[in-house]
Amino acid sequence: MEVNENIRINKYLASCGICSRRDADKLIEMGKVYVNGVKASSGMRLDGSEEIIVNGKVVSGPERKAYLAFYKPVGVTVSKKDSHAERLIGELIDYPVRVTYAGRLDKDSEGLMLLTNDGDLIERMMRGANGHEKEYVVRIKNKVSDELIKKFKEGIYLKDLEQTTRPAFAERLSEYTFKVVLTQGLNRQIRRMCKACGAEVRSLKRVRIVNILLGDLKPGEYRELTGDELTELFRQTSGKKN
Repeated sequence: MEVNENIRINKYLASCGICSRRDADKLIEMGKVYVNGVKASSGMRLDGSEEIIVNGKVVSGPERKAYLAFYKPVGVTVSKKDSHAERLIGELIDYPVRVTYAGRLDKDSEGLMLLTNDGDLIERMMRGANGHEKEYVVRIKNKVSDELIKKFKEGIYLKDLEQTTRPAFAERLSEYTFKVVLTQGLNRQIRRMCKACGAEVRSLKRVRIVNILLGDLKPGEYRELTGDELTELFRQTSGKKN
């Protein structure tokens, strides 16, 4: 392990692509992180000579940073925690560097996901307060009414979550489809919003995250993010990268 200067353990684990800083703190609190054979403590710093073990496995050190745009197909589950998962994202990605998701997408939905081993980016993307834009194309069973578009733009009270959604950009695309841009990530948010408006979702596709577009990707495919596209993503998510 090479560390140029003393670094907090949660930041180091994030740089290794293990998880976000927040999740690293949780692992430490749960007693699943050891430094030189002793349980790690929150906020401890590393000097570069330690052996670190997470969940029983030795951490080999920071990998090169990888950033992928991935088209998640319908029926594929993001998290291993889902006991009913039939197919996981990891089974579709054949990539030499271990990556994880920076933002979820439910099993019944399809479209763009960002995959990376950059723990700092994951941390920023997973914080709903940061208001990063995510754009979707939604097809519903009912016709898209002016009232539905109006409600999406104003915000909708979700009774089961006891929360009103943020105002969203919404636009009718055809008789049964519309576009919506969200700046928050409540669980199954669009489906809940449609249900609250008496509409039933037929299909839901995410086509953009911040400045990254789904583009010509086919279900199950991915592409690497580089150059100006990646630089702009860092800029819009307030990341400081060289």
